[in-house]
Amino acid sequence: MMAALAYALIATDLDGTLLRGDDTVSERSLAALGRAAAAGARHLVVTGRPAPRVRQLLDVLGATGLAVCGQGAQLYDAGSDRLLWSVTLDREQAETALGKIEAEVGEVYAAVDQDGVEGLTLIEPGYLMPHPSLPAVRVERRDDLWRAPISKVLLRHPVLSDDELAAAVRGVVGSLATVTMSGPGTVELQPCGITKATGLALAAEHLELGRESALAFGDMPNDIPMFQWAARGVAMANAHPELKAVADEVTMSNEDDGIAVVLERLFV
Repeated sequence: MMAALAYALIATDLDGTLLRGDDTVSERSLAALGRAAAAGARHLVVTGRPAPRVRQLLDVLGATGLAVCGQGAQLYDAGSDRLLWSVTLDREQAETALGKIEAEVGEVYAAVDQDGVEGLTLIEPGYLMPHPSLPAVRVERRDDLWRAPISKVLLRHPVLSDDELAAAVRGVVGSLATVTMSGPGTVELQPCGITKATGLALAAEHLELGRESALAFGDMPNDIPMFQWAARGVAMANAHPELKAVADEVTMSNEDDGIAVVLERLFV
């Protein structure tokens, strides 16, 4: 019981962390989360996916409460299917940022996640979705990306690696946006100052829980702010080296039920 009280808030990333490669959650992970819930802990999904791309997964998890979506730009209430809080990325600033990026590294391919619980993912010609299972709408030209409010921009480069692209983008974007890397083929621009820690802190406030009771799991550099906010950060074995460097612990991979391994130890 003491361990359960020590970590009353369990924050998990989805892709590469709680989800296996086929976008499913193992029975072992579901059972471990259930055991933690029975002990009084709250599970909070903290993901880069926008709210519309999370609904089905929350149903699988039996989650009817809060979820942090869009890299912290959205606080979603699954029970009422509405956003309690959202921050959009200024579209003119996003377009300016893309111009600066392409002046530095050449042509990039872009996509956007629209704001709102019915927001679409729009992709311009040449952009390939890193998660083919996620729905997207292809537009004819870049200008079409800006036709409605957006929560973030996703970038891909035909030659540069994710690390190289992220470093170059950070060097030129400045205060126009926050730059994150959330998975293979996923370098993103989001509202300046917004991170997973922003959304996690707001959700914790709603739940009347403090950072000292938060246990966070992740696999990519976009999880670093979440680890810095939480009392303890656990990186998956498959995690990016930058996240492992700041983690308090490294567990097994997402394919080997790394979250369950830790929760089974803590909630007995």
